Amino acid sequence: MGFHSIRHLAESVTLRLLVCVMQMFSPRQTAFLCRLFAAFIRRALPEKLTRTAVVRENLRLSFPEKSAAEIETIIDGMWVHLFRLLAEIAQLPRRLSLQRIYDVLEFRNRPDVLGALSSGRPVLLLSGHVGNWEMAVATFGIFGFPMGVVARDLDNPRLNDWMRQFRSHTGHTLLSKKGDYEKILKQLEQNNHLALLGDQDAGAHGQFVEFFGRPASTFKSIALLSLQYEALIVVGYARRLPDDFENYPWFRFELGCEEVIDPLTIDSMNPVWEITQRYTLALERIIRRDPEQYLWLHRRWKSVPAKRKRRPAKAA
Repeated sequence: MGFHSIRHLAESVTLRLLVCVMQMFSPRQTAFLCRLFAAFIRRALPEKLTRTAVVRENLRLSFPEKSAAEIETIIDGMWVHLFRLLAEIAQLPRRLSLQRIYDVLEFRNRPDVLGALSSGRPVLLLSGHVGNWEMAVATFGIFGFPMGVVARDLDNPRLNDWMRQFRSHTGHTLLSKKGDYEKILKQLEQNNHLALLGDQDAGAHGQFVEFFGRPASTFKSIALLSLQYEALIVVGYARRLPDDFENYPWFRFELGCEEVIDPLTIDSMNPVWEITQRYTLALERIIRRDPEQYLWLHRRWKSVPAKRKRRPAKAA
């Protein structure tokens, strides 16, 4: 057994032990421990390890109206959110069921989502690294809307298999972002639905659209698939609501639809740009409501638009 295999095994065993431990705690205990872990990350570890400079810069440029103290408060909240997200993923299979769903979720614009899923057309259920995106996907499976979940493979194949089992326990199929392109197309050809995240940097050749007032490189594939297969894009989210452990047995979320984009209604000289800009601005509106529930660790604005070369003026 090579070094990488031993490391992968160790990571897998560690994860499974953590999952078992997290399942032992009550929601109130879980919330307390997550605040404790977040405080440790912020106070005890060097900022270089926690990419605090990247997070602080992302927030400063995205919210120029906020003070330095407000930015630091959002950073604190982001780390609490990330630990709670991991804990919720560990506890979700034993906590979330059709019988308990209304103890956990409130719904916003549910008729818009049901109308899209019942339209007979494929649907791209689109979100970002905001709130608990795994909660959102699991809920659709519980309500009887299985779909293909498009995601990047994890570097550790053992952890990737665990995530595949986790996402399939409510009836979904995990599709590799890079290796399952034909399966993704087949899903759409059969008028099935896909769930995916649309807020990653797409490199120098991506579609640049405005995101928090700055050009952000975004993958063109979502808009292209929507146009090719006449697939509706449902921009949704699952945002964590304030804790109310006295009245509810678990954490509470708002499962909402921010916007439904129908490619057949797009009247633009550049429909790919139009669709990409619309869903990106919808994601921005979601993030602005709960900025501490967004993964600001990403270098979302890493790529910059290429400067067009000016042609030399012709001689008179």
